[in-house]
This record gives sequence, C-alpha cells and structure tokens, in this order.
Amino acid sequence: MKLNNPYSISIIIPVYNEASNIIRLLKYLHENSVTQTVKEIIVVDGGSTDQTVTIAQNEGATVLKSDKGRAKQMNLGALHASGDILYFLHADTFPPKGYDKFILIAINKGFNAGCFRMKFDTSKKFLQFFAWFSRINHKLCRGGDQSLFVQKKLFQKIQGYSEEYIIYEDTEFIGRLYQNTTFTVLPQYVITSARKYEQFGMVRLLYHFGMIHLQNLLGFGPKKLNNYYKKHIVNLSST
Repeated sequence: MKLNNPYSISIIIPVYNEASNIIRLLKYLHENSVTQTVKEIIVVDGGSTDQTVTIAQNEGATVLKSDKGRAKQMNLGALHASGDILYFLHADTFPPKGYDKFILIAINKGFNAGCFRMKFDTSKKFLQFFAWFSRINHKLCRGGDQSLFVQKKLFQKIQGYSEEYIIYEDTEFIGRLYQNTTFTVLPQYVITSARKYEQFGMVRLLYHFGMIHLQNLLGFGPKKLNNYYKKHIVNLSST
C-alpha cells in the first residue's frame, strides 16, 4: 500500500543478547509494514555475546555498537537515523500489522508523538488487567513496552533520552513529551513478552515497578531509582 505521504520512518531497536527474539521481530517488521515508508531498521547493540549482531545484519538491519544502556543505545540510533519519524521498539514487542500506516495517519492528524495500546503474550488475567490501563492517555500509564513514535525534530528539540537514567528512561522521556506536545494512544495493540513477569513473579515485579513510579513522583533522582532497581529487581534473578 502507498500513501501520499512526505514522511519516512526509522525503526530503532536497542538490544542485548536478543538472538532468539531479534530474528522473529525483524522478519515480522518486514512482512507487516504496508506503506513502503519504513526507510531503515536500526539495531543498536549494547555488547551482546550471542548471535544477535550477526542475525540482525543477515536480516538487513543496520547494526550500531554502543555502550550498554537503553538510553545511550536509543540516542545513538536516533543520531544515525535518517527518517522523519523515529519508532522505538523493544526486541520482544511486536506491533500490529500495518503499524507504519497507523503511525503515518497519526502524524498526518497532527500528533507528533504517540504509542499503541499493549497486550501481553499470555492468557493470565492479572497481566491482561494490568495491560488494560495502556489505553488511558496519561503519562502514568506509559512505558517502553508499548513502543513509541516521535517526530525526529521533536526528539531533537527536547534532547532525547536522559542518559542519567539506567532504568526508567522511557517513562522519563515520555513525561517530557507530554509536556511538549499532544500525545496520542492509538487503538491498535502491540503484543509484548510476559517473560520477565513470569520469571520473577507477576505481583512482586509489578509491586517493585510501582515503587519506582512512586519514588519518581516523590522526586527521587535517577541514581536512587537505579539503586532500588538493582536491589529489588536485579536481585530477583538470583532468588
């Protein structure tokens, strides 16, 4: 499908040891775009020790190597992107068929930034209830798993992701988008992996994410948020 549209899209995917996911995602993105305006897919690797880089290159993606850290990786991808619209996507999140068309329609309606609603790839009711809130257009209901599109000129204007944030970089950046533009939540859904919730425990992980949100609202800086994450979430992997 072709649209009479002056915009082009650069997809930016930060990765670290995502060999099992990146091959599926890249094939999916090629097969499910419908407008021929996806100019490039940029995979920004944070030092993977598996076959992530080789796979991404074999699937036609542009691969950039970066220091580890999602904010650093996404900023580097944006710096090298040649598209008018930046579409940030996690390696375990699959956008709806025709995702590019939906993004272009939103941009043509005057929205400079937005995301999709989200569902988890699980039938567990608790996580599906949690994902239901992604339809609400409020910054407290936003997160990187919902994917994010933003006009490149707006991304540059507000200086991209803050690299002070080792975690919470998506939410902090989206909060600044809400301050600078009219943000839209599109009615279609991305499907994202529930793997981290199933691995660490749904209620326990959501509780700790909620505490990070609360600490941010109370004015805790990026260092304290990262310390909480390392103490309460990273340590879950060893329990």
